[in-house]
Amino acid sequence: MKLQCDVEVINRMLPTYGMKNRGKGSRAMLSIGKQEKRGAIYIMICTQKDKAGSRYKLQENVEQLFTRFIDDGKATIRLKEPAVDICLSKVEANSLKNFISIVRLSDRGIDSGIVPLTRLTPAKSSDIEKPRTRMYITCQKDYPITKSFPYSLEQLQASYCKLARIDMRILCLKKLQKLDLSNNHIKKLPKTIGDLVCLQELILNNNHLESFEVSLCHSTLTKSLKSLDLRENRLKALPVQFGQLRELVNLRLDENELIHLPFTFGQLSKLNFLTATKNKLSYLPNSFKLLVLEKVDFFGNPFVNASPMTPDIQLKIPLTLKESAARTAIAYRIRYGPNIIPFTLCQDMSVAKTCDCGGSCLDSFIQTIVRMNLHQVSRTVVLVDTMGSTEAPIVCYFCSLNCYSQFLDKYLMSTRV
Repeated sequence: MKLQCDVEVINRMLPTYGMKNRGKGSRAMLSIGKQEKRGAIYIMICTQKDKAGSRYKLQENVEQLFTRFIDDGKATIRLKEPAVDICLSKVEANSLKNFISIVRLSDRGIDSGIVPLTRLTPAKSSDIEKPRTRMYITCQKDYPITKSFPYSLEQLQASYCKLARIDMRILCLKKLQKLDLSNNHIKKLPKTIGDLVCLQELILNNNHLESFEVSLCHSTLTKSLKSLDLRENRLKALPVQFGQLRELVNLRLDENELIHLPFTFGQLSKLNFLTATKNKLSYLPNSFKLLVLEKVDFFGNPFVNASPMTPDIQLKIPLTLKESAARTAIAYRIRYGPNIIPFTLCQDMSVAKTCDCGGSCLDSFIQTIVRMNLHQVSRTVVLVDTMGSTEAPIVCYFCSLNCYSQFLDKYLMSTRV
């Protein structure tokens, strides 16, 4: 059994002589085995400075095992003779658990086919290397085909590799914080990309993406993803559930085929930087005015003219029982779930439209388009068109004729002034 980790060997007798331990671990390769065929079981520690290794007897020599923080990749082996503590850290939790189990069995002298012992031989330099946290691949010939990706990777770039799909080996890198797959041929995102629990930055610009998976809006990405780059793809729409990615700070959607943004877009409360140039956006969603941005850029979109006097009326009078009950449940914050009401109704209520009065509406509403100066939501605004405008059309919803009438009165009053 071998284990690569950081090791610090602490001599418990040093304080009695008025001496201090070094207090710093070093990268090492640990092996458990025998020096002779019928001899005792030893643990050998090989470091960069001592590749031949230091041996410590394990059989009937382990005083105590400290495993309280084993899930964090830390453990300590306390030996009787010599009086040392072998402190292990920076190691994958499951591998450490297996290693400690073998130490425990070795202490009892159990080795007849149960304990996977290793020959105690000097380590190679490659065995003691620090775990690799960054890897950059910028051409197809450098892409690893037979070798696996280091499990310790935190940043990975694989650009210009002509990848048609995301490699499943990449989706096993649980420590990954930044993933750059730009300039490839990726058409679809796998659902399992949402299992990368540490992923903070995802770069997918200049690919062939046609959709953004709804499942990703319900994955662990909702708690980790802070930067998303989807420039130069073929996206026509984003899912309504996109607003669930509430940790997003930086979002780039330039040069796609987006016709509109989801009306839950305003739920991205931490969003600071947004660019969506050269798309096919006609207007912005009503919830957009809830954002507080540092910079926004919508240049090159075919925005329509505002038409507050010609509304799209989809109001049903009287309201259906479904509409009335849903509005009431949302207004009074009544708890609901698929165990109480149909799942499809839960979905409809979770993406309900918001009226200017603060109320909600599902299928019965009045819709109109007004113009909004983007400086109301952003400190820096890139001009919307070549005419120097910083205004963009925004869609508004009204839950009743009364709400629409009040809006119209205010609008007419402002135009007279």
